[in-house]
Amino acid sequence: MENSLPSIPAKRYFTIGEVSDLCGVKPHVLRYWEQEFTQLRPMKRRGNRRYYQHHEVLMIRKIRDLLYDQGFTISGARNKLHEIVQMEGDKRRHGEVMLDGIEIMDAADSGLGDFPDSADFEDSDMLNDGQDLPDGQAAQQRLQLVRRELFEIRDLLSAAH
Repeated sequence: MENSLPSIPAKRYFTIGEVSDLCGVKPHVLRYWEQEFTQLRPMKRRGNRRYYQHHEVLMIRKIRDLLYDQGFTISGARNKLHEIVQMEGDKRRHGEVMLDGIEIMDAADSGLGDFPDSADFEDSDMLNDGQDLPDGQAAQQRLQLVRRELFEIRDLLSAAH
């Protein structure tokens, strides 16, 4: 069934409506899955508007496959996804290539938090040029931006194959 889904365009962020169309799942189901699957954390902006990145769209497709095509329960799919993420994390730690574009970025592992809600999508706005920030926070903010961009590039490259 996943083969009948449309290809994911090369965009940086997707709205919940776009993800709904790309994954064949209604928006209210996506919001519910956020509560059930801790790996699924879209960026939220003003008014709690959700913006998903490429790796999250891939993860939603995997969740959809587990639930709808393979017949897992929510609990079973959660366990299976956790197992997949752990397996991919082990491969990543050993320098192997990641499969299916599953994002393993876990706040506990990464040491980097989410961007502030007021952060804009333009790189120049995301970096506040160190004004009003201690040196360590400004550097961490720059590293966050570079890290996210590298993950996006990796995901786009893996989707092209």
